Amino acid sequence: MVNSESENLSVTLWRAMYQAYTRFKNGMDQVLSEHGLTMEQYFVLVTIKYHDPPMRITDVARWLERSTNSITMIVDRMVKAGLLRRVRDRSDRRAINVFLTSKAENALKLANPAAWELMQQGMSPLSYKDKNAFASLLEMLNHKLLEYLNPGADVDGMLKNDSKQQDYLMKQWRKQPWLAVRRAQKSSRKR
Repeated sequence: MVNSESENLSVTLWRAMYQAYTRFKNGMDQVLSEHGLTMEQYFVLVTIKYHDPPMRITDVARWLERSTNSITMIVDRMVKAGLLRRVRDRSDRRAINVFLTSKAENALKLANPAAWELMQQGMSPLSYKDKNAFASLLEMLNHKLLEYLNPGADVDGMLKNDSKQQDYLMKQWRKQPWLAVRRAQKSSRKR
């Protein structure tokens, strides 16, 4: 009986994670559509913006954990929409680097605060302690899933690299002027 209950709970948790992801994605798509972006496009732009250039399509795919083909199709549409431009790498003519256009920079200026607000609202039911516990649980799940998907790989090394990239991204993110304005507004409301 205990094993059956545990299996049922596992299925319930997987469904809850899927629902939360889907609702988060739908919310991001809704919020970002006001700025002419989808969630996929937004994450491509953020990845390129907050990493050191040049960024290749393979770099974007690796960071977003997507196939190079799927990112190439997204980039194709973004180039047509005037959000990205492609430039052949001078040292490796086979490689293509992608850069934001001024249209993308302007879209991000408006979209970043909106995306940030949705992220904060979505996580608002959780206390700081709950968020830390949730992050630890997700880290354990990611470890197990990486082991399953990459038998024999250095999963600890992969997660350490993910952590370094996340730390770097957060440092870049915190430098954004709109975030300082948001924090100041929030602080003044508390007084």
